[in-house]
Amino acid sequence: MSVTYLIGFVVNPGQRERFLGMLNTLLDTMRHEATFVNATLHADPNDPCRFLLHETWVDHQDVLDVQLSRPYRQAWHEALPELLAQPREVSIWQPLRADRKD
Repeated sequence: MSVTYLIGFVVNPGQRERFLGMLNTLLDTMRHEATFVNATLHADPNDPCRFLLHETWVDHQDVLDVQLSRPYRQAWHEALPELLAQPREVSIWQPLRADRKD
């Protein structure tokens, strides 16, 4: 069963462009992983430093055992303490239904 992660970010004001550049590079790479389903990045319309990432993968254990330790993620993980004003907020969800307009 697939798993969805909601990841909230509060970015240091001076790091916004670097944060977005690094995250876009990460998303561009991870979408080619076999167990990746989709991701959507949201911006808070009232705060340019708040973001929410909605990310779905085929298997939670694969994310823990394989995806999080991919070499292309290393620079991202190392930069997070500089980029973020506070630790990420991560919650894990299991999809029950998805609707899309055709």
